[in-house]
Amino acid sequence: MSLPQRPHIAIFGNIHQSSKGQYVKNILDKLMTNNFDIALEHSFNQYIQTELGISTHGINSFQQINNTYNLAISIGGDGTFLNTAAQIKNLEIPILGINTGHLGFMADVSPENIDNAIESLANQNFMVEDRSVIQVSTNKQVINCYPFALNEVAILKHDNSSLIEVKTEINGSLLTNYLADGIIICTPTGSTGYSLSAGGPIMVPDAKNFCISAVAPHSLYIRPVVLRDDVTITLEVQSRSHNFMISIDGRSESFSADTKVTLCKAPYCVKIVKVFHKNFFETLKEKMMWGIDNRI
Repeated sequence: MSLPQRPHIAIFGNIHQSSKGQYVKNILDKLMTNNFDIALEHSFNQYIQTELGISTHGINSFQQINNTYNLAISIGGDGTFLNTAAQIKNLEIPILGINTGHLGFMADVSPENIDNAIESLANQNFMVEDRSVIQVSTNKQVINCYPFALNEVAILKHDNSSLIEVKTEINGSLLTNYLADGIIICTPTGSTGYSLSAGGPIMVPDAKNFCISAVAPHSLYIRPVVLRDDVTITLEVQSRSHNFMISIDGRSESFSADTKVTLCKAPYCVKIVKVFHKNFFETLKEKMMWGIDNRI
């Protein structure tokens, strides 16, 4: 894709990083210097003014994004990026992630590369990757949060109660009954997140797969299962507390145990902007610190 002469850019950000104010000011200044037409998400705009003491005079703000924007910029970590994707929904506006957080697989522009990244946008030197999304539905309760996950959907025990049992069917055929603290169903993008900490495999971002991993399973024989992403996954939970949690990219809600959950591939993708054309395996080695001998 290419940007118009004066791109319309929506800016989202983490409102809990007051120590990172210098990066926000630098980003805004650099974007305006390059003649970008920028607008700030309403709560982030308020945070910039009241908490960071940065004037946003002359910069528009918005309550809800629409399809007039050519690009979105997420300032924070991967959590902020996921929140940005949830606000953009199915508009498929490409998102550039600037990492002022921690690990940053999706938000992979580091603070020292902010100027170069914005110059790359101005010079049309970037690429856009399509990332698959999981759609969540239930047969009973309404899901109040945005029911689509770029990273993962987790089915978890509600509190400190006993393990839950999750009957898992793939296209109507029984896979197994998981007895565990929960299970995680992730996309390739989410394979370096919560799923990885539960022993799941790392998948390349453009893989056409989902992965199911158990959280603290009550069996040594339970292992992650990689599936094609065109399947329908049906989950039924049994719990002594008669309820369970669904976490969709960290947005959690409680459901009664008689609720059936259905997962499938969403009819849209999240578009991620890459300004530095690094190979995924280079990024992986850098973020996972592979090859670094910590004994030295």
